[in-house]
Amino acid sequence: MVNYRYLGNSGLKVSEITYGNWITHASQIENDAAIATVHRALDLGITSFDTADVYANTAAEEVLGEALKGQRRESLEIFTKVYWPIGPQGPNDQGLSRKHILDGINGSLRRLGVDYIDLYQAHRYDHETPLEETMQAFADIVRQGKALYIGVSEWTAEQIRAGHALSKELGFQLVSNQPQYSALWRVIEEKVIPTSEELGISQIVWSPMAQGVLSGKYLPGQPLPEGSRATDDKSGADFIKGFLRDDVLAAVQKLRPVAEQAGLTLPQLAIAWVLQNPNVSAALVGASRPEQLDDTVKASGVILESDAMTAIDEALAGVAETDPAKTDEASLKGRPTG
Repeated sequence: MVNYRYLGNSGLKVSEITYGNWITHASQIENDAAIATVHRALDLGITSFDTADVYANTAAEEVLGEALKGQRRESLEIFTKVYWPIGPQGPNDQGLSRKHILDGINGSLRRLGVDYIDLYQAHRYDHETPLEETMQAFADIVRQGKALYIGVSEWTAEQIRAGHALSKELGFQLVSNQPQYSALWRVIEEKVIPTSEELGISQIVWSPMAQGVLSGKYLPGQPLPEGSRATDDKSGADFIKGFLRDDVLAAVQKLRPVAEQAGLTLPQLAIAWVLQNPNVSAALVGASRPEQLDDTVKASGVILESDAMTAIDEALAGVAETDPAKTDEASLKGRPTG
């Protein structure tokens, strides 16, 4: 079963293994399989579910809503996001304007079939909308009871600090950030995490297995496994390309004895590693089959000894990305056009 952690300095507890449906729902797998996987997550004690309006152009929210239908609402923590272009992708179907945020929350509530969202997140920073306008819209949503908590995703330390200050003035508080984070992608450690710790904000991290590379199934000098994420454009093949260098894949293979010594599989080791960071509240995981979650949840509650953490650092030295500027690169300088 899964352990729970507080989200930032709020009183909300979330499952430290959180189910995310980016890529899978309404895209990679059929709806019946998606629903079965969500039900397995519930059976294993996962109560937190993360989605976004942009996933499968709103269809992923609908699938998650169908999968959670009939569950006790008070026992769930449902997260979604707003920013990327959705629907017909008109001029106001994107960004963090007041119009798009208010339209966005209403659309997400309808598709998910709920009266409120537990955590509503700014999917990226919007350089084309005044931050004051964005934060005022979030404040109104909280006051209306349509969202209980507000978070962000892939914001820089400076953006988080500015957003946090405005949120306090407006009577609510940012509680979370959702960045990419894994033993191979550590760009938030130098600036984002210290700032977040200071402000009472925690991380809900995506891609803790580096798009599956930390599972060890991709071997240096070998063809990509058939049916793997790296061979499927619908499964995020573009995102994984940067990790598919032979030096990275060879380094990952050095983690096998570390995992064996800890009594873990490589995927479990990868997830347990991100959960060792006290500023991480949850690791987002996806699954295309229910049984995949049976393995994943065993990372919950694992405490890695210091020698294991050192061995991981040594194995991945020189290939793990640590440049904090990469966080700024994830923060688009202009809105996407489609």
